[in-house]
Amino acid sequence: MKFEAKAVDDFLELFHKNKEKIRGFEGCEHLELLRDQNDQTLFFTYSYWTSETHLDAYRHSSLFAEVWKATKKGFSNKAEAWSLDQLVESN
Repeated sequence: MKFEAKAVDDFLELFHKNKEKIRGFEGCEHLELLRDQNDQTLFFTYSYWTSETHLDAYRHSSLFAEVWKATKKGFSNKAEAWSLDQLVESN
């Protein structure tokens, strides 16, 4: 997610306010927020979900709708998302 510089603090506040709610959503096994080392306006969320069904339930929830609506207000570019399969597990 690429943000306008003036929107970064608001996004960080929003994320920290809602991260435990997201982590507590049924099927969320892991959630982290990452920031690009060279571009302080570029962020990634990285999450593990029990199944695609659980992720879809979150994406259709009122929690997601509320957080996403507030998040996208600060975008400077269209957000991108990927669903991935793990090929090698970390230690």
